[in-house]
Amino acid sequence: MTRRPVLSRRQFLAAAGVAAAGSALGGLDAFTMARQRVRVSRHDVAIAGLPAALHGMSIAHLTDIHFFDGMDRGARRVMELMAGIAPDVTVLTGDYVESASQLGQLVPFLRACRGREATVMTVGNWEHQLNIQPDEVRPIVEPEGATLLVNGTFVLKRQDASLAIVGLDDPRAGLPKPDLALPDVPSGATTIWAFHAPGYADQLSADRYPRPDFMLAGHTHGGQIRLPLFPALTPPASGRFVEGWYRDTFAPLYVSRGIGTSGIRARFRCPPEIAVFSLVPA
Repeated sequence: MTRRPVLSRRQFLAAAGVAAAGSALGGLDAFTMARQRVRVSRHDVAIAGLPAALHGMSIAHLTDIHFFDGMDRGARRVMELMAGIAPDVTVLTGDYVESASQLGQLVPFLRACRGREATVMTVGNWEHQLNIQPDEVRPIVEPEGATLLVNGTFVLKRQDASLAIVGLDDPRAGLPKPDLALPDVPSGATTIWAFHAPGYADQLSADRYPRPDFMLAGHTHGGQIRLPLFPALTPPASGRFVEGWYRDTFAPLYVSRGIGTSGIRARFRCPPEIAVFSLVPA
């Protein structure tokens, strides 16, 4: 029996992009307007013992911006929407640029998207692939009020309550080390873990680490080009995860579809996403 050739994710996206462009449903829209039809998903996160000072705190999650040729229309649309959302905290989980020359685009983007109380960033596989060092990024993002974490913890204080964001290195191209970050988590803090590639969630065990209240990841783009009858094709280190909530993991995990595109500049049946979480008492 002749074996069918196996396509790489990049080859699949290219073929799928051609199919989407030729589809009566998609046309050229997949390459143009679909990239700026950003959806805002909203989620109440119920947390047992949530301190009163954190009730209603809003956290926006942005990921996979993929600046490749200046400020594209999709990113501009995110900036417009974030001005209206005005979250208390913004968390960004990597893959910001596809060239070191694009790092400057982070300045206006963060200026428009930063949280009112804190902005926290981690790194993705693209930052590693481009050999972009954290010390190159920090002078760009810190003046915009952002904190870049690579196996570190950021603590936001509200009255007598603490929100701790544990930002881990990218699991695909880097080396996440929770042991380096966890000593800085205050006792009793409401805790979020943020990392880029979601497959890492299945490597975590409550036997080794205290469970956070929830986790945030990106990387998958939600499949980016979702042809009918075909399963989503996701990049290495995605594991079994595609998009949305997963509650059978170490802690509840939310995987965002992200903002940008990679491989082929199109989205089909998979709109970009800003995920917004409101903390509520269980």
